[in-house]
Amino acid sequence: MGFFKDQFSNVVEWEEFREDMIFWKWSNKEIKKGSRLIIRPGQDAVFLFNGKVEGIFQDEGDYDIESQIIPFLSTLSGFRFGFNSGMRAEVLFVNTKEFTVKWGTKNAINIPAPTLPGGLPIRANGTFQFKVKDYVKLIDKIAGIKESYLVEDVKLRITALLDQLLMKWIVKEGKDMFNLQANSYDISSGIKTDLDMQLFDTGLSVTGFQIMSFNYPEEIQAMINKNASYGMVGDLNRYQQVAMTDGLFGNNAHGGGSAASDMAGMMMGANMANQMLNRMNNSGNGQGFQTNPGANPTANPGTKPNFCPNCGQKTTDANFCPNCGQKL
Repeated sequence: MGFFKDQFSNVVEWEEFREDMIFWKWSNKEIKKGSRLIIRPGQDAVFLFNGKVEGIFQDEGDYDIESQIIPFLSTLSGFRFGFNSGMRAEVLFVNTKEFTVKWGTKNAINIPAPTLPGGLPIRANGTFQFKVKDYVKLIDKIAGIKESYLVEDVKLRITALLDQLLMKWIVKEGKDMFNLQANSYDISSGIKTDLDMQLFDTGLSVTGFQIMSFNYPEEIQAMINKNASYGMVGDLNRYQQVAMTDGLFGNNAHGGGSAASDMAGMMMGANMANQMLNRMNNSGNGQGFQTNPGANPTANPGTKPNFCPNCGQKTTDANFCPNCGQKL
């Protein structure tokens, strides 16, 4: 009898385990007398009979199926092994961990923008998390016809929906098209909710969704960077100074644009000269640095400037500049 007992014994376990495998089905085998069930950490074992869930076992360990498993099965609780008879059932092993998956848009998404007739083309990337939540729905929709299911299968299903969901939530939130990263949390929350609803019937649950970055075309990104620099400059006068400085030094640094550099230099020089003249005139009029903060800067409104505001020639007591004729 011992010989036949050993011959009919087998082990029910996850034989093809992979970290990226969501479930694997032990099937098409007959469970014999003396068989054992092995459940490893991070696994649940679901006994199926005729496609119906008989019992779910979640504690890791090594179990004798006849004495420790069968008594807890719904319709098979009274099953008794015979000498040559076994129990033909299926065991679905489920990976209970939370899976983290990287995603990225394959093609640019044209987000509607008022100033761009064809839309604003952007790409995005990030991560999402999911796990198995409902075994009955999982078996009904997926495990009933598949022997195994991989993370890649879920990724393909989710990425097929992302383009539409990204467009939906970017437009719905009414966010600044050129500063989407600042609003990525709100956009991500909306997408997570929609994806969870899409996977609800499969027994899977989306537990997290993150957008790591939005990527614009190079020319659009250059415009965004330039707009940010203008905002940092603050006012037109300072912008002109920055622009002229860029023209003077930036082009020469790259070995080109000498004409533009010369023009920028002339403009900056003339601008600086005018500013110096204005300061000198104001100083001569008592409007420069004041030792008495309470003094009235317009105490002598009729005083002539010390230098001609047009050509810079030192003035005399005449009403007109002796060099260019500018009225003083």
